[in-house]
Amino acid sequence: MVEITGSSPSEFAVVRDRFAAQFDQDEALGARFTACVDGQVVLDLIGGSADLAGTTPFGPDTLTPVFSTTKAVMALMMARLVDQGLITYDTPVAEIWPAFAQAGKEPVTLAQMMSHQAGLPGFLPPAEPEIWFDPPAVCERLAAQAPLWPLGTGSGYHPITIGYLAGEVFRRLDGRTLGAALREDICVPLGLDLWIGLPDSEHGRVAQMRKPPAAPDLGQIDDIKRAAFLDRGSAPGGRGSGDWRRMEIPSANGHATAAALARLMAVIAGDGSLDGRAVVSRETLTALTREQVRGPDKVLPFDLIWAAGLMKNTGSNGLGPGHQAVGHYGWGGSMAMADPERRLSVAYVMNKQSVHLVADPRPVALIEALYASF
Repeated sequence: MVEITGSSPSEFAVVRDRFAAQFDQDEALGARFTACVDGQVVLDLIGGSADLAGTTPFGPDTLTPVFSTTKAVMALMMARLVDQGLITYDTPVAEIWPAFAQAGKEPVTLAQMMSHQAGLPGFLPPAEPEIWFDPPAVCERLAAQAPLWPLGTGSGYHPITIGYLAGEVFRRLDGRTLGAALREDICVPLGLDLWIGLPDSEHGRVAQMRKPPAAPDLGQIDDIKRAAFLDRGSAPGGRGSGDWRRMEIPSANGHATAAALARLMAVIAGDGSLDGRAVVSRETLTALTREQVRGPDKVLPFDLIWAAGLMKNTGSNGLGPGHQAVGHYGWGGSMAMADPERRLSVAYVMNKQSVHLVADPRPVALIEALYASF
């Protein structure tokens, strides 16, 4: 039996039981599930091992790579630029980044870019995997590249490239990298254990990941999906895990605790503030979560509804029953979501990855039990 620690009031006993059962059924190695109401933690479940050998407990200070769940954090940081009046969601990206106008991309707005409509889910022709460790080279390639589908014809999930695109816009407007601004403006003042670009001093706290047993199902494969997920250079490689952790890739290499993610998502679930500190205005929250595009995604094999960097609830993408819920999943099962109707925010992190790109059954089961407990 795996010991479950954290805090679990009696009204959430069913959630705790489901969390514990996932270890008993060998569905989890180490994991944490945190829920907040009005930004305050009401449930925090921790269990299992942070290492593959099972010798180090998964604890409150364990950091977990959350992969694409990082995009929810990125979306909120981009919204802060809008809130500060530095850009609007309707601003063409090329007004901020003139080179981006190449190859027919001049009309692409910030909202379209953040909702995966810019047609740049990967490199075509393919690049070498080492390129991802050279952000200026990535941005130069993406700025010059033509969209892989006609603009205005739908979304195509940008697994990694969106982090470089957003990061370049952020740097040009703010003067800092997105990861540095996150740390200075949000995480340090609010005490959130959340990082995009992890310093060496924190590497010892990172959970060891058990990779999924198979590749995710992308449906029928075409050149767009190959560029996004399957080409040799579609993901960073050629360097060690330390270099990966140090990099700032706002789409893919966040490290966090579930508590930090759930607390940050409370900004979106509430009025734009956390612990009385304003993060974004209500007006900007409305713009951030407004629907931008819906329908069959050209990369992921799902019908999706995209806001400006967040998935909106479709009823089948693992974001609970709330009609206004938004959030994001990460490779292997991590997730973070916000439900403004209930002022509820939730996050799940783990170190045993599954094959699911969205709606991993483990957090879905916990979220289902959580809603039934209120």
